[in-house]
Amino acid sequence: MPQVATATIPARETAPDASTRAEPTAATGQLAEALPRIDNAREVAPADARELSRLFLVRLRELEEGTREYQYARNTLIEMNISLVRFAARRFAARINAGIELDDVIQVGTIGLIKAIDRFDPEREVEFSTLALPYITGEIKRYFRDTTWAVHVPRRLQELRVELAKCQEALTEALGRAPSVKEIAEHLELSEEDVIEGLVAANGYTSDSIDSATGATERTATRREGRPLSDTVGDLDPAIALFEDFHTLAPLLRALDERDRKILRMRFAQEMTQSEIGAELGISQMQVSRLLTRILTHLRTGMLTA
Repeated sequence: MPQVATATIPARETAPDASTRAEPTAATGQLAEALPRIDNAREVAPADARELSRLFLVRLRELEEGTREYQYARNTLIEMNISLVRFAARRFAARINAGIELDDVIQVGTIGLIKAIDRFDPEREVEFSTLALPYITGEIKRYFRDTTWAVHVPRRLQELRVELAKCQEALTEALGRAPSVKEIAEHLELSEEDVIEGLVAANGYTSDSIDSATGATERTATRREGRPLSDTVGDLDPAIALFEDFHTLAPLLRALDERDRKILRMRFAQEMTQSEIGAELGISQMQVSRLLTRILTHLRTGMLTA
């Protein structure tokens, strides 16, 4: 039996005394030997953990669920194999560095480890790690899929994003260039509309702060970063409304006779008073006022009906 590190374990995980014997099980009808006491399962060397896990997994199937001995065996298996969870979590280092807490990933991966322990069949003569790693990795991937999208999209599109990423990588390597939507659709046997929908949805996977810098860091003496994203985002331009009004007004102005256009030019472009316009045209100020009212009413009506 390999040497096992010793330390105090919680009372709920205390192993049965080495001199005690387990009760006969319905499956074997024989007395099974008590499990060795492991006080600090996390410090067991990997090689010893593999051998001890095999022993504990066999005994776990013989013990009655809910008993003190069963809980000890199950909890010790979890503690001894937590290194598998950490090993699997390292595969997702980039995402963890991007803001995901490592402790959250470890916790999710432990759920996969527990599922593997509960479903492992010693009679298949398969290494426990061979079964456990897919369970652990699957739980971690599910966690990223369900909780890390910046914008919620349907599950179908979340899964399609993964397929599109793999396809783009494979086709880029094969073609020596980025594949077209048509080539991706043919490779995945999907419609081009589905591919476009998946590519658009993939933009919702991550998001950046509007204050984050864009582009590469400038190599200056001050090491100033690029412009904030907020400086490149468009805003409402009040001149757009004026452009639309001018676009509508232009043909109405061209339809006026020369005198009416001249009156408008003197009043609004040259900013002449009505009296000055009347003196220029040889008419009274009252006539100028009436002419302006008629012209402006005609233009307003034309713009409203355009």
